[in-house]
Amino acid sequence: MDPKRLSSSSQQQVHLRVKRTKREWRPLEDRSCTDLPWFLLFTVFCVGMGSICGFTIVTGGAARLVYGYDSYGNTCGQRNEQIEGVRLSGLDHTDRKFVFFLDPCNIDIVQRKIKSMALCVSLCPTEELKTYQDLKRFAMLNGSELCSYELAGHKYPSLPERFSKCPKLPVPPSKPLPVFNRCTPLDVSCYAKFAEAVVTFVGDNSVLHRLIAGVAASKEIIIGLCVLALVLSMVLMVIIRYISAVLVWILTSLVVLGSLAGTSVLWWLYIDHRLYGNDTTTKVMKEVKEEVEVSRDSGQALLVYAVAATVFTIILLLLMLFMRKRVALTIALFHVAGKVFIYLPLLTLQPFVTFLALLFFWIYWILVLLFLGTTGNPVQNEETGLTEFRLTGPLQYLTWYHAVGLVWITEFILACQQMTVAGAVVTYYFTRDKNRLPVTPILSSMLRLVRYHLGTVAKGSFIITLVKIPRLILMYIHNQLKGKENACARCLLKTCICCLWCLEKCLNYLNQNAYAATAINSTSFCTSARDAFVILVENALRVATINAVGDFVLFLGKILIVTSTAFAGVLLLNYQRDYAEWLLPLIIVCLFSFLVAHCFLSIFEIVVDVLFLCFAIDTKYNDGTPGKEFFMDKALMEFVESSRRLERAVERGRSRVKEVVSEGAEMKPMAPGTSSA
Repeated sequence: MDPKRLSSSSQQQVHLRVKRTKREWRPLEDRSCTDLPWFLLFTVFCVGMGSICGFTIVTGGAARLVYGYDSYGNTCGQRNEQIEGVRLSGLDHTDRKFVFFLDPCNIDIVQRKIKSMALCVSLCPTEELKTYQDLKRFAMLNGSELCSYELAGHKYPSLPERFSKCPKLPVPPSKPLPVFNRCTPLDVSCYAKFAEAVVTFVGDNSVLHRLIAGVAASKEIIIGLCVLALVLSMVLMVIIRYISAVLVWILTSLVVLGSLAGTSVLWWLYIDHRLYGNDTTTKVMKEVKEEVEVSRDSGQALLVYAVAATVFTIILLLLMLFMRKRVALTIALFHVAGKVFIYLPLLTLQPFVTFLALLFFWIYWILVLLFLGTTGNPVQNEETGLTEFRLTGPLQYLTWYHAVGLVWITEFILACQQMTVAGAVVTYYFTRDKNRLPVTPILSSMLRLVRYHLGTVAKGSFIITLVKIPRLILMYIHNQLKGKENACARCLLKTCICCLWCLEKCLNYLNQNAYAATAINSTSFCTSARDAFVILVENALRVATINAVGDFVLFLGKILIVTSTAFAGVLLLNYQRDYAEWLLPLIIVCLFSFLVAHCFLSIFEIVVDVLFLCFAIDTKYNDGTPGKEFFMDKALMEFVESSRRLERAVERGRSRVKEVVSEGAEMKPMAPGTSSA
């Protein structure tokens, strides 16, 4: 073969490879499915989750939860089959549709359930029954017998079994729950013990009633304040680009001034201590020598603190000096992120979509968990003698499978949000003419996710699940062993929990950038994570600055929304002079406003991070020359131009120094004693 032809073909292959590599960092139109095996695995897992729900429905667990069942294993409101070894089972309860507890206030706080015999009755008592004669009259008039099935209603007052198989007197008035047919007492005072265990500060029943009354009286104000928090969050996402520079430089100035003030105070205390010690040393030495040692130790401690504060302040000032350009990049990114929300207004609806998806899934998960609690084989409780339904054998692992599904699918939904936002922001960034953007970039990004990248999202969320589940298990063990383990074990558990939490945060950040790389290149999760990691390492200082300064600015934004909403709440609730009446509504409003601000500003944070990755890719593969034009916004272009001007000025300064040094070397004076002759 001709070596020239071989060399030319190899050069063409290299050229094509380089061209393909450069073309990869563009939003691709021709996409392919990524991480298809993980999509199939996630699909199989979701089918398993649905099978658990189907199993609970088929085996009667769902019916027992909704309709209720008595202490003999009979489901209320339907015919029942005989359970072997359980007396009074297999009864026809077609006319008895409500569950009635003989002692509804006997609550097991640890197991969170009522430790009382349950019966199926046809009617809940609507008035208080004080005597067994009242129980008899209620049974005769309404046909609803409130004692055990083997006891005749007309013999209640004379039966010796009435003390153990009839309800505890007096029987409080009750009404059935709307969906779950349980007779619930109208007076919740019997749950005071349970309320004290759950909410420790509510020890006085009157305080609880006043708090609830305050919430009920202020429900319109609470709703209005929650809407105000929502509006403030949406407005802040748009206007933060105008106030980001002010916030960043105010933050920087406060940090620097605070460190200088703290260092100055420590040195002043040390000098004052030395002067005070010198004045009183002779007196103290005559009285007690130990006090001199204490004074000397205090002076040394102050000196150590002052020196450490000085070193910290110097390092902080140097960091501020060297990272000031990168702070300007953070401001530019915030400015562009604000423009993104103007061009992509549907981004503001993304938190609602994610919240609704999570809400529906969590409701479904809780319902299936409750179904599992009433599914299984009938087992007689040895302590109470009542019949319960429990999963035995391999079926008991269904609860663990269901718990893993909670973590994985929750992380999957959050990852879908990240991928959707990343795809829309990538489309915005790499479109030079913003007037040619798609009509709905968010919907286009969502369709691309569903069609091509669900496997990538499933893989990334599974990795987070692998880290989160051990952390949750360790937290559960730590809570169960609280007060029982030794100090070494407690420290080890907390260290492991902290390390897993840090690892989870790092993986979340890397996953988010991997999703952005997938949105650009349509590559698999591992390839995207590797490419994104390389880009982030090459811009490590910029990443650190953006995360440190940017996160704190967003935190200040959350505080601003919460304080503004709380201030408005204080003004609106001021007419309620009782402190206890408006305290709980104000706490509810503050919690809701912080949650709303966190959800919306988290979207803003994702936008900033994706913009930075696109900016880093843009500056790496383009230089502004013809054929390699930048894609970036005008604000980022100004930052790049100012950085280049600064670099050119530094280079000119270095060249002048070199010229001066070289001229000095050429003009050395001749050594003494030499002559031209």
